Amino acid sequence: MKDKNLHIIQKVIANIGRFLLAASFIFSGFVKAVDPLGFQYKIQDYLTAFGMASWFPSFFPLLGGIVLSAIEFFVGISLFFGTRRTLASSLALMLMIVMTPLTFYLALFDPVSDCGCFGDAWVLTNWETFGKNVILLLAAIEAFRYRTMLTRFISVKMEWLVSLYTLFFVFTLSFYCLDRLPVLDFRPYKIGKNIQEGMTMPEGAKPNVYESIFILEKNGEKKEFTLDNYPDSTWTFVDTRTILKEKGYEPAIHDFSMMDLNTGDDITQDVLTDMGYTFLLVAHRIEEADDSNIDLINEIYDYSVEHGYKFYCLTSSPEEQIELWKDKTGAEYPFCQMDDITLKTMVRSNPGLMLIKNGTILNKWSDEDIPDEYVLTDKLENLPLGQQKMVSDAHTVGYVFLWFIIPLLLVLGVDVLVVRRRERKFARRKLQEEALKAAEAQKLTDSAQELADNAQKPTDNAPMSVDNSNEMKP
Repeated sequence: MKDKNLHIIQKVIANIGRFLLAASFIFSGFVKAVDPLGFQYKIQDYLTAFGMASWFPSFFPLLGGIVLSAIEFFVGISLFFGTRRTLASSLALMLMIVMTPLTFYLALFDPVSDCGCFGDAWVLTNWETFGKNVILLLAAIEAFRYRTMLTRFISVKMEWLVSLYTLFFVFTLSFYCLDRLPVLDFRPYKIGKNIQEGMTMPEGAKPNVYESIFILEKNGEKKEFTLDNYPDSTWTFVDTRTILKEKGYEPAIHDFSMMDLNTGDDITQDVLTDMGYTFLLVAHRIEEADDSNIDLINEIYDYSVEHGYKFYCLTSSPEEQIELWKDKTGAEYPFCQMDDITLKTMVRSNPGLMLIKNGTILNKWSDEDIPDEYVLTDKLENLPLGQQKMVSDAHTVGYVFLWFIIPLLLVLGVDVLVVRRRERKFARRKLQEEALKAAEAQKLTDSAQELADNAQKPTDNAPMSVDNSNEMKP
């Protein structure tokens, strides 16, 4: 009885840990899969922080991010349905063994502001992330230790199909969002948001306090200085960095600033308060931007000029790269410089296009979805394109969920109606065969016993013996 109760307790603990891991890995893998470029930027931050950016080829952060998100999603689904129990629990344990000490290091030394484990959907501090990972590590240990006790919801014969479809789904989702735009936007520049409102500080709120650190060199020796102890001109400037000295309220948008390269003026407020339409071509690095659809971009600029709309290209690239872009593409639109991280946050495409009006984001397009002349047939005021695109995260999540769950329900239906019925039929047939064999064996046993019994008693037709001892002799 004691062993039975212990077995039940172990099974309950293993399955609780299994579902906790499943929820975490499914959510983590999904939010990374819908924003592959965002996870790429986070991996680049990691490599830069650890001085490893030059160790890997340029495609590694993107490809590695897509593969890692697929692994996390696969592990989560496998743990949830109880398929590939050894593989899934082993991968979960390996990931947590790697991530737990890594996040402890991040919490201690803060080389990266947040780990990015849940993308932009749920931003945790480094200490919060470490605490979460400690719990998940304990759950992974229990799930791996008692993996044979994890309850199955899919038969062994059908688990390969669930695994294959899971990987197909998550890779398809990642590449679709990479080619277009994320189907879910967790950033402050999502459609329907007003940029100026996102920059507003609540009344009485205390802002963050930053401090600039200057790295200077003299006689081969490098030292760090602040404005309070900045040295004389005998020191040579090397680098500068900004650190957060005191945490305060930080608005969702805190670094949106448009600097017109033609005039050198800050035109941010002029653009955000303009009651007309403004197209913003976002190319965070103009030298890396895709120019395959440049004709469509030039046509939209011509369309803007014709109808009196504003059009700006926002980039963080230096002026010499902008001039090369103009020579290569024939661009005539004005350029503004902006922070590189801000541009990456605005549109996950290089280039990407954004339409705003009075500071409100009406629509966004990737390089592959830029409107063409067949859509721009009239003024924006008279076109659906000029209206704010209706976006519902709940509907999007439901739509994506249906794309994933309906095929899985079909698999479950086949599993229940066909595979398991066949298994039950096979089991019944085996029982019948075993019963038939047992009956035949019993019949043979009875026959043998009957023959043995008959051999031990005389029969009516057996010849009688004659005693001739009393016969007279001649």
